[in-house]
Amino acid sequence: MVLILRLFLLALIIFLIYTTIKYLLNPQRKLELAHEQKKYFLLDDTSNIRKNFLLTYNGVMFEGEKYLGTTERSFEVISIFIWPKKTSALKGLKREDFLKIERSLKKQYPDAIIDWKSPVKEFLND
Repeated sequence: MVLILRLFLLALIIFLIYTTIKYLLNPQRKLELAHEQKKYFLLDDTSNIRKNFLLTYNGVMFEGEKYLGTTERSFEVISIFIWPKKTSALKGLKREDFLKIERSLKKQYPDAIIDWKSPVKEFLND
């Protein structure tokens, strides 16, 4: 009985360590933490083109869609549409902030054309 109790406690400790590590390494948690701290963070599954990405910058959450197409070399992401989750959170952002977001996305997807949805599109076209 004591041996079974010790094995159970050992399994419980291993399980707690595993769940703690899994929680600390969770990318969704990192995104939420960066959003609260008003830092830049890109949550993207580059291997899954169909999955939208989430991006936070200066406390504003953006969502983007990726579209696959052909380039001279191979099939790559050629188009990205990005929009803010809450337009009211855009207060205080400048043109340079949006260009910085575009540059960071271009690092990951160099062949992509980045299109913003309203109201950012109108702001950048002025």
